[in-house]
Amino acid sequence: MSANAVKSVVAIRHVAFEDLGIFEPILEAQDYRIRYLDAGRLDPAALEVLDVDSPELMVVLGAPVGANDEALYPFLAAELAAIRRRLESGRPLLGICLGAQLIARALGGRVFPMAEKEIGFGDVSLTRDGQASVLGHLDNPDTVLHWHGDMFETPPGAVRLAYSYPCAHQAFALGETVLGLQFHLEVDPERIEQWLIGHAAELSAAGLDPVEIREQAQRFGPTLKARGQQVFREWLAGAEASLGKGEEAE
Repeated sequence: MSANAVKSVVAIRHVAFEDLGIFEPILEAQDYRIRYLDAGRLDPAALEVLDVDSPELMVVLGAPVGANDEALYPFLAAELAAIRRRLESGRPLLGICLGAQLIARALGGRVFPMAEKEIGFGDVSLTRDGQASVLGHLDNPDTVLHWHGDMFETPPGAVRLAYSYPCAHQAFALGETVLGLQFHLEVDPERIEQWLIGHAAELSAAGLDPVEIREQAQRFGPTLKARGQQVFREWLAGAEASLGKGEEAE
């Protein structure tokens, strides 16, 4: 593929404001055509026949539903099957929060409830493998945005990259082309108000103060945004290079 060729990314989105965030301008600058698929607006049958082989990149975004809740939300079963097909293709796949949990399940890992939810800005630490990975652009530890009540188990064959004290599995990689992040590097801190509004009931139930999270976004956001974009830019370059080698070998 030539440097100026238009590439495509399909992003499975579950909640309107949980999108590609700060990753989107990087993709646009690198001539990616972004296509969002809103899972809640699709019949599960549409996910069952989704073309997951053609796009150069597939991203599965977050949602306030559980990765094991397909009995309550039937689209999850079809989404899990689409992820399995994507994994079989060997092409780049990024999962964030629910997306990472679904990838972990597709690879044979468990997803289970934590003792308590992890919501707001807090520390994440890197394993030795994490320090040598694209996540090495983060400090160790660093302050990131968490928003989850479940945790994935690092799946068989993958490498654990990060952890926090409430959550032992925060990130994993499978080769150069698959990355799962429990925390939200993609969130634009300037749009945190959308998260505070959209998750108002969850914040209230957890006894968390939106004023504090808003202030944390202002304090940590600019640095986190720069580091998050560095992480994504390097991962994308590595995934593209790995994909290119594979196609040349064929």
